[in-house]
Amino acid sequence: QVQLVESGGGLVQAGGSLRLSCAASGSTFSDYAMGWFRQAPGKERDFVASLSRFSSRTYYIDSVKGRFTISRDNAKNTLYLQMNDLKPGDTAVYYCAARSGSATTHRNEYDYWGQGTQVTISS
Repeated sequence: QVQLVESGGGLVQAGGSLRLSCAASGSTFSDYAMGWFRQAPGKERDFVASLSRFSSRTYYIDSVKGRFTISRDNAKNTLYLQMNDLKPGDTAVYYCAARSGSATTHRNEYDYWGQGTQVTISS
């Protein structure tokens, strides 16, 4: 079983950047495909990006393509989400998630979740 802890959220102006981190422990990090999801107030938790175990495959929702980059460092047991050109619509709690097997875009296919980190973008 893997434990996940997100960090790096905060308040930034539109057009700014943030880098989220997700530290994993308790299991072999490279055994898991990883994903980032986000949940805005009153909305469902939505897929943002995912990454295969050894970074060979990445997936993004259309609205973040070209602005967000998901990456991982298996030696440091850490997942990242570099977010550039942030927009007010990106405001949400961001969660990292892990699953055994291949990377997917479906929330229900992820088994382990962090507690989330708040990202707020001001206009």
